[in-house]
Order: sequence, then structure tokens, then C-alpha cells
Amino acid sequence: MSIYVGNISYQVTEDDIKSVFGEYGTVKKVVVPTDRETGRLRGFAFVEMGSDDQEAAAIEALNGAEWMGRELKVNKAKPKEDRGPSGGNRGNYGGRNRY
Repeated sequence: MSIYVGNISYQVTEDDIKSVFGEYGTVKKVVVPTDRETGRLRGFAFVEMGSDDQEAAAIEALNGAEWMGRELKVNKAKPKEDRGPSGGNRGNYGGRNRY
């Protein structure tokens, strides 16, 4: 399982996050998503810790804490939803009805 970290500063780095979460155990992985078009951070991250106990300790300590001028939202990450194939049926744009 991983931890969702929301409301992070747009100036944060992966190393900043590793440093803060490292106080609560082993940080196995940090993912900081960026916007595809601008490359700008999206304001949240995911952290994977060494154990469930370490994750629980980090969540307990950091949820609601102020860091880099922002109040963090820290909780267990929800599984990614299956949104199905992209594109999908966009109606009948640009074509005739073929009945």
C-alpha cells in the first residue's frame, strides 16, 4: 500500500519528501506526478514506506501538519480506478448516421 500526500508545495522535490517521510521509517518509493503539458508538479505525491506500521506512523504524524507553508493532507492511497480505454465513443462526430 502507499500513502497519498496532498496539498504539497509546487517547489517540493522528491528528496524533500524522502527526507520528511524518512523520519518515520524506510522510504521505498516516491512518485511526484507532473502535468503532461506544462511539466509543473500537480500538488500531490505518493510515498511507499517499508512497512504498514511505518506508513501508519507517517500518516498519524504528518496529516494536517504544516510543511513549506501548506497544510498537508496525508492518508492511505486509494487504489487507482479502472477508467477503461481512453478515447471511447464520442458520439457520431464528423460522420453520417449509418442505420
